[in-house]
Amino acid sequence: MLMITAKMVKDLRERTGAGMMNCKKALSDSNGDIDKAIEILREKGLAAAAKKAGRTAAEGVVSTYISEDGKSAAIVEVNCETDFVAINDKFVKFTNALSKQAASTSASSVEKFVEEKYLLDETKTISQALTELISTLGENMAVRRFEKLSVENGVIQSYIHGDGRIGVLVKLECDEQSEVLKEVAKDLAMQVAAANPMFLDESSVDQDVIEKEKEIYKVQALNEGKPEKIVEKMVLGRIKKFYKENCLVNQVWIKDSDLTINKYLQNKSKEVGAPIKASAFVRFEKGEGIEKEEEDFAAEVQKQMEGK
Repeated sequence: MLMITAKMVKDLRERTGAGMMNCKKALSDSNGDIDKAIEILREKGLAAAAKKAGRTAAEGVVSTYISEDGKSAAIVEVNCETDFVAINDKFVKFTNALSKQAASTSASSVEKFVEEKYLLDETKTISQALTELISTLGENMAVRRFEKLSVENGVIQSYIHGDGRIGVLVKLECDEQSEVLKEVAKDLAMQVAAANPMFLDESSVDQDVIEKEKEIYKVQALNEGKPEKIVEKMVLGRIKKFYKENCLVNQVWIKDSDLTINKYLQNKSKEVGAPIKASAFVRFEKGEGIEKEEEDFAAEVQKQMEGK
């Protein structure tokens, strides 16, 4: 039997909001599997659905680039150790150059990307430029991830929130070119930043995810003492709510709660004179999913006093 540590309980509590003893029991029942423990807590109605974004636990910046014609774009995340370095001009210049370079890269992974010649100095690779920056600023850094989008008929827009804490790209497809498209894409980018959808639409939700949600909702309803004959209707209702909360086009528009994003796009399509389709989005939040080592200041001082 795996020993359940205080840190495991703390992490589960932070991810679910459930009580400490409930977290400890769920971890015991799941033999330390945190994802299974989340399921157990949700089945008991003690935790909300865990979204794809973990807690921010690393510094750095998210940077985006849009080509002048709005047809290609990229988003990158570069991490560092402190927020002080994250706002350093050299660090910001490096991340901005990388987002521009990523828009035209043929690399399919970060490992391949950083071996390309660096946009601002082709005598060195991105990796070598990063090593020099680490030496100059005195902190460990890493190019963590990137994605790029392109469109033929339509537009791509970006939104940066909180000095690079959150970055978003949104791709719209439309046969009519209009300034309205840029406005709509910007609105959707702000929606993605604020509401953090997990999926674009219902068709993009993996069926395994839906089946797992149905299973959890069914157990929740039965635990609430609901008769089995109405459990199915409750499950369908909760799946509909899941789509509304987690699919971009199903979400309520943050600027007008009387509209869903789908309805908003339909209205704007009439204005443009052609259907506007949201076909892709990317959302990076600085440090999401990276666990930052917690520092115990008192223990560190004691260690130094003892000469360790």
